[in-house]
Amino acid sequence: MNDMKSRISSFCSARLLILILTVLLFSGCSSQPEKQLPVMGEINKDFTFINQDSQEVTPAVFTGKVVITDFFFTTCPSICPIMKRQMHRVYEVFKETPDILFFSHTIDPEHDTPEVLHNFAQGLGADTQKWQMVTGDQDEIFAMAKHYMLGAMKNEDVPGGYIHSGSFVLVDKKKRIRGYYNGTDEAEVDMLITDLRILLNEE
Repeated sequence: MNDMKSRISSFCSARLLILILTVLLFSGCSSQPEKQLPVMGEINKDFTFINQDSQEVTPAVFTGKVVITDFFFTTCPSICPIMKRQMHRVYEVFKETPDILFFSHTIDPEHDTPEVLHNFAQGLGADTQKWQMVTGDQDEIFAMAKHYMLGAMKNEDVPGGYIHSGSFVLVDKKKRIRGYYNGTDEAEVDMLITDLRILLNEE
């Protein structure tokens, strides 16, 4: 009888061990690898802009930073207000993260002087070192947009007088483009927030 009990106990222990190993095996197989962000280009163009604090800004400002950048203008009557609400949402999530920089270019430098940009940034409650809003020579700004593979141009036939991309661009610490996101689409901006966390871990 004792021998029978011992065999039953051994059989049950073996079945339990097999069950545990099976669960662990399938758990390992079902786990998804972390998303890998593609490299879509490199930002290697020189520039000199002026930010909302009237300080000169060069590519050195990107050093050691993951950058989220876009193109806008403060009097834009169409997509810009939506873009800035969405950008501000991302800013609120990462405003205490030292390795992240928000970098917005105005495409209307004639109106958007450093003073105008300063007031605009204040209206958003943005730290002017954490979220740089820059102005400068318009041709240089348009050329910069093209370098990011975005569009920005004058067009007197549309409200506000300009056409420009509504994309947010994610740039890593090596100045490589890692993602484009529709700045008017909340779901895509949610994806940007997720991808920012991935990129911070990668760096």
